[in-house]
Amino acid sequence: MSQKNQTLGEFIIENQSSFKYTSGELSRLINSIRLAAKVVNHEVNKAGLVDIIGAAGDTNIQGEDQQKLDVYANDKFIQTLTNRNIVCGIASEEEDDFISINSQDENNQNKYIVLIDPLDGSSNIDVNVSVGTIFSIYRRVTPVGTPVTIEDFLQKGNQQVAAGYVVYGTSTMLVYTTGDGVNGFTLNPAIGTFYLSHPDMSFPEDGKIYSVNEGNYIHFPQGMKDYIKYCQMEEGDRPYTSRYIGSLVSDFHRNMIKGGIYMYPKSSKNSNGKLRLLYECNPMAYLAEQANGKASDGFTRIMDIEPTELHQRVPFICGSKNMVEKAEEFMRNAQ
Repeated sequence: MSQKNQTLGEFIIENQSSFKYTSGELSRLINSIRLAAKVVNHEVNKAGLVDIIGAAGDTNIQGEDQQKLDVYANDKFIQTLTNRNIVCGIASEEEDDFISINSQDENNQNKYIVLIDPLDGSSNIDVNVSVGTIFSIYRRVTPVGTPVTIEDFLQKGNQQVAAGYVVYGTSTMLVYTTGDGVNGFTLNPAIGTFYLSHPDMSFPEDGKIYSVNEGNYIHFPQGMKDYIKYCQMEEGDRPYTSRYIGSLVSDFHRNMIKGGIYMYPKSSKNSNGKLRLLYECNPMAYLAEQANGKASDGFTRIMDIEPTELHQRVPFICGSKNMVEKAEEFMRNAQ
């Protein structure tokens, strides 16, 4: 089949055999995420036209004001995954606790759990800047057929079987991995179909972009301050270009294509960092490593960190391999 015109559905079927568990369940799960993404995309694209933007009046478990679209996206993903009887549990950044789902089919008990950030970068909705969805998929560790427990969700990132994101930008893209490289699919809104547009995505080993909220510079640890100054020095191929959108999905996506590093370190304001290990850092780390990049908390590989709670936060450095290693060097030297 011509790769040029290959749809996401065709790609999933064709590559199902490369996945080590070939029950077809994971394929159905990716298809469910594709469906929910299309529904959310439709709503995101008309956000400026109807009274759906703005705060919903509730605060999520993180203490952040929920935007109306956050709530909508959260509901849509949970509803789609639940209705299609495809997962045994879901954890969302917007929910206080995980959701246990009982399979209706006693002969085919579900084996997968999904962790999801339904609308990453949602503070950017009101100003028409790209937002996204991040998802992470694991096989449960407790016995199939029993209710899921917290243990199923507190798995290291290196146990992920799939991860990906949807970026709702000038075009809508779904990018994912099942441990066999990273592929990107662009939505044709006229017919509602995702087409393979970015096969075998890969971070350049070096890049010239650094992405960090420099407004927080004063609060950063010394090693991070030193690395930022290094990025700004006029020497060799530096200074690097500073590009920070404030939507993790968008910053990561650009850096994977162009080469760069994304940093959200710990600070005196956020002593553990701000990004969530399970909903943001692990899935992005899995994608980065599958795309020849690297992800670290400054000292440790992200996917080797043992999670202790559902909404755990960690420092996050991710992107082109050589850039991440240089940042880690500065972090170590400043200790």
